[in-house]
Amino acid sequence: MGNGTLDGAVIAVAGAGGPAGRAALLRLAEAGATVVGSDNDPERLAEAVDAARYAHGGATVTGEKVDLLDLGSTRAWADRIEKDFGRVDGVVHLVGGWRGSQTFTKTDLEDWDLLEKLLIRTVQHTSLAFHEALQRSDRGRYVLISAAGASRPTAGNAAYSAAKAAAEAWTLAMADYFRKAGGEQGPTSAAAILVVKALVHDAMRAERPNAKFAGFTDVRDLAEAVAGVWEKPAAEVNGNRLWLTEKP
Repeated sequence: MGNGTLDGAVIAVAGAGGPAGRAALLRLAEAGATVVGSDNDPERLAEAVDAARYAHGGATVTGEKVDLLDLGSTRAWADRIEKDFGRVDGVVHLVGGWRGSQTFTKTDLEDWDLLEKLLIRTVQHTSLAFHEALQRSDRGRYVLISAAGASRPTAGNAAYSAAKAAAEAWTLAMADYFRKAGGEQGPTSAAAILVVKALVHDAMRAERPNAKFAGFTDVRDLAEAVAGVWEKPAAEVNGNRLWLTEKP
């Protein structure tokens, strides 16, 4: 443990209490990173943090409830991490949510109101709060998890796909910031997008043992891909969509 590109890195994981967050905490801790998670569910977050600590004795894994819908609170979280650990080398954005409809005409715009907060506003706040610390790092990475539907939306997923597309555009703007900050030598930090069709985990398989989940990405494979973003040069991943499913 702790002999690769993530050894000694300090990584913030937003949305760390869900299945994907839990897998990310485990994988990043295994790689030797100090991991600081946040979630809006303290009990779920505590379970994820404890699981990562138990699996990787000696790893530094912490968590706290942070209101990512409040920019001031998000900035305070970023400042605390840098003050406590001396650096921030990454942000993994796993805050999710889904709302859909049977048809385009039955779209409920209240779904958009919710998804705009979960899928766009939290990305805006984490990126604005952490971008300077990531630029100061020699291996800074901002990793957004997105969905294939952002590139090819379906009629019943208008609100979800539009929100994901907006989050991608915001992340690509952050990538342009890193590109320009790097000058002629190229970026030293990067913002990248991991694209999945959908995610699957053991509990879903247990609930639906006959389902094939075709094209879905297991949360453990997603966590492996997240860690892999640090294994590539910043210039190679900055501003790129890294596909974990077939391109539409």
